[in-house]
Amino acid sequence: MLSLFKVSPLLSDEETQWLIDTFVWAFEHFDGEYFLNETQIITPTPSCFPEPVSSIEEMAAVVFSRVKSYAGLQQWPITLVAPERMLASTSMTKLNIAGRWRGEQAVIVEPAAPILISYNPNQINQPQDLIASYAGVMAKVLILQRGVLPPGGEAQLDAACDVLASFFGFGVMVSNTVYHFRGGCGSCYNQYANRKAALTEQQSVFVHALVCHFKGVKDGHKHLKSHLVGQYKKAKKQINTLMDNSERGDLLALQEHAHARLS
Repeated sequence: MLSLFKVSPLLSDEETQWLIDTFVWAFEHFDGEYFLNETQIITPTPSCFPEPVSSIEEMAAVVFSRVKSYAGLQQWPITLVAPERMLASTSMTKLNIAGRWRGEQAVIVEPAAPILISYNPNQINQPQDLIASYAGVMAKVLILQRGVLPPGGEAQLDAACDVLASFFGFGVMVSNTVYHFRGGCGSCYNQYANRKAALTEQQSVFVHALVCHFKGVKDGHKHLKSHLVGQYKKAKKQINTLMDNSERGDLLALQEHAHARLS
């Protein structure tokens, strides 16, 4: 009878294990110190994106610049180009990076051809999709440059890009853009504007909650879509229980390190 009142966890043990493994992988290979010291939770608000824009091109460029900076890739030669300028097939320059991988201390040792990325014009009226898409593409660039595959190997690359985008601080937008309600008659619904999510809503919310946990953020649910708030609270409970009962030395060491930074 008591089992009827138990709250089930948001995710299965298998899903939780992979997401935590991938979070730890992100911390170990993509500048965990930058994550602890500099990463912030980015929100789709004027406080994070304050610049006024007057055209599609300006909107794309302003959001790109902000996402690149928030991700800590401001030193990288990643360049935005218009969709019509993207080649059908482009090879990515292998960068020679000294020092840190992210932030102002990242040094590109030799001049390199720019890494070109573009945008989906359909997403201009859906800025959260545009933000999450940029973050995901930059995550893939970082993974390919680092040359270290995520847990599960190449088959999990796209899912790992979503995890890394949240690790950059974009978990609100990543979670909010997994699924789009058509609403009403669906006349305003544009499937071509939606980003292609590799994680489910529950998985995305869990990673966002995990990032908030290690960053000491108390109101990480504030800008989530209303139907995701309950999932976020369940994720927080699951994470707290996991940390209290964890036997994983890497996770506990990471938490201790994060708490030391916050104190």
